[in-house]
Amino acid sequence: MEEITHPAVESRAENAVAENSRVTGDLRVHEFPSQVLRNTRRLRVWLPPGYEAPINQARQYPVLYLNDGQNLFDSATAFHGIEWRVDDTADQLIRQGSIPPLIVVGIDHAQSDRIKEYVPYRSLNPAIPFPQGKHYPVFLVREVMPFVGARYRIARGPENTGLGGSSLGALIALYAAVARPGVFGRLLLESPSLYVSQRRILRRSQTLRCWPEKIFLAVGTREGGQEDRNRQVVEDVRTLEEIIRREGSAETRLLVMIEEGATHSENAWAKRLPQALEFLFGNNDEGQAG
Repeated sequence: MEEITHPAVESRAENAVAENSRVTGDLRVHEFPSQVLRNTRRLRVWLPPGYEAPINQARQYPVLYLNDGQNLFDSATAFHGIEWRVDDTADQLIRQGSIPPLIVVGIDHAQSDRIKEYVPYRSLNPAIPFPQGKHYPVFLVREVMPFVGARYRIARGPENTGLGGSSLGALIALYAAVARPGVFGRLLLESPSLYVSQRRILRRSQTLRCWPEKIFLAVGTREGGQEDRNRQVVEDVRTLEEIIRREGSAETRLLVMIEEGATHSENAWAKRLPQALEFLFGNNDEGQAG
């Protein structure tokens, strides 16, 4: 399938988009119109320490694409001013040698169209009669990835390509991995909204025979707001864990964290991020179930 070209997306990348931005490292922001989704958003490309050093001019880097990009790097753009601290965490892990230098691409959501884009199936809860999520994998593979690869030194292959998100952003990341097997070799799923459309994504996941090489799956025990919903959220994650393990994903390929008392929040996802990055991109092959 041919990539979609973007002749209008030749604007320069800028480091900061808000006067009170505080970002660790080199963050470049691109205005990105999509022909597939017919709208425009920002891509936030975080570059690792040493990326511009002359000694690294020929080096290619693994890449992690994350949904809800405005929440990743900067409290000035994040929901309720709470960010994932991806820049701080990745910078620290790289400098201490826990993970190799990598590029992180934050894909902003489409604001009022966020839910429609992140839901792949018609749904009553949330009420989405005309979902756009089925187009999201095409948007990633035919537009975002070629755009980033043409402008930054990206290492190719699923072993160097990660995708992730939280909540509905994790739902659509899982859907993309299922819809495009063999593209993403690293999958980060934080508090995935598996309940959507009567858990149809769980049924679809049962058909996948080529799961990513590394999967980080996490949820808190207080995400539903009520005791019965809290239990159901955890049970859904356990069901997904069982599906993945049935297809031969050994302990070293899947890390599941059930964090006692954790809520559905950026704070929780930021707290678990170091372990997620180390498991997905580090040299530690010890997986475990939480």
